[in-house]
Amino acid sequence: MVTKIVKWGLNRALFLVGSSLVALVVSAPAQTQSSAPNVETITAHMAQAQTENQARFRPYIVTRDYKMFRKDRPEVKSEVTANITFAPPNLKTYTVQHATGSGLGETIVRHMLEGEIALTKKSGATDISEDNYNFRFVREEDVGGKRCLVLEMLPRRKDKNLLRGSVWVDADTYLLRRAEGSLAMNPSLWVRNVNIVLLFGDAGGMWLQTGLEATANVRILGQATVISHDVSYEIREVVAVTASTSR
Repeated sequence: MVTKIVKWGLNRALFLVGSSLVALVVSAPAQTQSSAPNVETITAHMAQAQTENQARFRPYIVTRDYKMFRKDRPEVKSEVTANITFAPPNLKTYTVQHATGSGLGETIVRHMLEGEIALTKKSGATDISEDNYNFRFVREEDVGGKRCLVLEMLPRRKDKNLLRGSVWVDADTYLLRRAEGSLAMNPSLWVRNVNIVLLFGDAGGMWLQTGLEATANVRILGQATVISHDVSYEIREVVAVTASTSR
């Protein structure tokens, strides 16, 4: 009789433990799903933050430094300094102030700046927004001491100016802090496998893209990397200190 009671007690204990584990497994996905931020809410806040930021845009001149490296970045092959002038809402011009090293570096920078000027005139064509992307919440992560919401970006169309990758959105301001990924479409037969990192920061009260790193396989040359960062801003006769960039 005692043996039966002990056996029954053991079986009952195992049943309770097993039931508890099943309950945990069943309930875990529901808890994770319910705690994940709603993507529609995030993107709505992003759109509002972008609109408010654009309302703060003022004319400025930014001094920007470009460095070009070959594979493994053993040394700088070319360095270019350019001034980019912006007048709201969509007018940009540039002048190259200084160039050293390979002449190809200046050619590449001029091509990049021409493309930037053309895109500025196409309002919204490359915005990280629901007009151009589908989004999926991935995780939360700290960037420079700031809590960010990491979203997967899925381009709505094949476009050489859109990224397939991830974006880090400030959880408090809903402004972009970082984006990285590969181009949704190769820009030409000469350039393939383009991967880009975009960095954003404050410049005199405006939230702008302040840094870029682009790596690509260039026909004949092989792998090449271009890194740019904004050095200083002149805003309405006031010179802003070096832009703060999130990394």
